[in-house]
Amino acid sequence: MSQPRKKPIPNSSKLLLLDDVVFDILTRVPVKSLIRFRCVSKSLNSTITSPSFITTHLNKIKSLPINNDDHNGFLVYSKLTELCTVVYNSDRILTEISKFKIPFSSRGSHVIGFCNGLFCIDNHILYLWNPSVKKYKILVPPRLNHPIGSITFGLAYHSQNNDFKILRLACYKRFRGETEPAAEVDIYTLSNDSWRKVVISVESKADIGAIALIYKSPCLFFNGALHSIACTMDRSFILCFDVNDERFREIMLPRNCFDEVGRYLEYLVVFKGSLALIVFSKDILDDLTTMCHIWVMRDYGVVESWTKKSVPVKSAPNGDYSCARPCTDNGELLFRNRARLISFEPETLNENFLAIEDFNWLGYTANSINSLVLFDGVNVPSEHRD
Repeated sequence: MSQPRKKPIPNSSKLLLLDDVVFDILTRVPVKSLIRFRCVSKSLNSTITSPSFITTHLNKIKSLPINNDDHNGFLVYSKLTELCTVVYNSDRILTEISKFKIPFSSRGSHVIGFCNGLFCIDNHILYLWNPSVKKYKILVPPRLNHPIGSITFGLAYHSQNNDFKILRLACYKRFRGETEPAAEVDIYTLSNDSWRKVVISVESKADIGAIALIYKSPCLFFNGALHSIACTMDRSFILCFDVNDERFREIMLPRNCFDEVGRYLEYLVVFKGSLALIVFSKDILDDLTTMCHIWVMRDYGVVESWTKKSVPVKSAPNGDYSCARPCTDNGELLFRNRARLISFEPETLNENFLAIEDFNWLGYTANSINSLVLFDGVNVPSEHRD
């Protein structure tokens, strides 16, 4: 009588190889499908929600080539209680590809920034929100102990550590008898879910003195750093915060850039891959025309590389500094004129009304990224350290 055949014991190395193959395949799967795959098994759910997989999946998405041959990128905007993403087609027709209901009160809120699928929203408290996975975190910044004169925030991706950081820069009000205004910096890091204070020590060729004012426009994230226009009692400059080494540096503004007669608005953008300063001023010879002055820093950090171009624009932007005014990769300036969205091409002077009205905030991205960031967490308040 023959003995029953025993089932072969799987080779552990083969199982590991199989796990690696499955892991690699999953990193190429869209976020929407991965969310559904969680229900297949506990092991699959554990893999998809692990920090290592979330990071690998994000890096895989970011490594994909950007193909914008038939469109000009993507516009993201908030309107009432919704966040919408549209394709900005070459014919300027907008095609909606996603719409998410904002899961918390959006009245009086504005978007500080967005990057790699993560949004930071200020509504007296801060929210980190990933609409793709329907997860958000409530952030509780350290308490400010003095009256605030100006304050700004910035969201950044820390590429060296695959992490996210939020910068809060607050300038205190200056009272009579005080010789030096004070500024305070706090940084939130997502990986350890905590706040900490950082001393402002600006690397500069000259002593810039104490910061008295910071523009309340959200910081511009570019070239691994957050940028904002800051002022001392004597001059203005670009305050640059390097996300990797957490050092502050000064970038000098172009000489006489704020001397335009009738100047009423200035802000920073990325213009065709370079840091740029946009200045709007009223034309003293024509009340119906506004001048747009575009200062581009051709060589990042080199003050001698600033170049200027001035062009007229008929549909002038609103003067609210808290309103985001992005720039597309091909150099179109996007801004609000009353309740309408305007696209302005400085090269051709063409102005177009885009089919977005009554929006609260607008952003632009060359590549729409849906990520799993926050998928391993829950909707809970963060802690902070004084």
